[in-house]
Amino acid sequence: MKCEFVKILGSWRDVADCANTTIGLEDGTKEPSSSWKKRMLLAEHSPIRNIWLNFKWLNLKYWVSVHFVRHKIGVEHFVKTQRTDRTGNDRDKLPQDSLVTHRISINIQSIINISKKRLCKNASIETQEAWKELLETIRVKEPELFSVCVPECVYRGKCYDFISCGYDKTKEYHNRLIEYGTI
Repeated sequence: MKCEFVKILGSWRDVADCANTTIGLEDGTKEPSSSWKKRMLLAEHSPIRNIWLNFKWLNLKYWVSVHFVRHKIGVEHFVKTQRTDRTGNDRDKLPQDSLVTHRISINIQSIINISKKRLCKNASIETQEAWKELLETIRVKEPELFSVCVPECVYRGKCYDFISCGYDKTKEYHNRLIEYGTI
């Protein structure tokens, strides 16, 4: 499995201009600073939804793809068909681990939201790995976004899952809370 970055739609200047509109200011001209971006991301103010990123997973297991398709808000999924009339293969005979191409167009808010669920240690290892690979492609282009993508327990400061994985009892978890700013 491999995740490729495809492109960015929108810009941080667009986000800043939308934010300025909400507080009655004129559009700006300079690029927002890294610290401003990080504050906007941590606050999750609505203008961050103005940036969309496109990614493509190659050779993703079908059942892992299904985990991502469950996410519906702020994301569009395009998954290679398994239709018999299009592929020539009997889809009823295909195993769950058949490999597919899965492309997503996703806004920044949704990347943060999906990270809460798919970075959780209760998510399947394969799904965690696929999401982490996507986040690694983000780290290069949008390091501020990468830094705020954390599991739910770090985001909320406590595990609320029905069955805890125990991560919230570790030193690594405590350090992550400090790094993220939860405590």
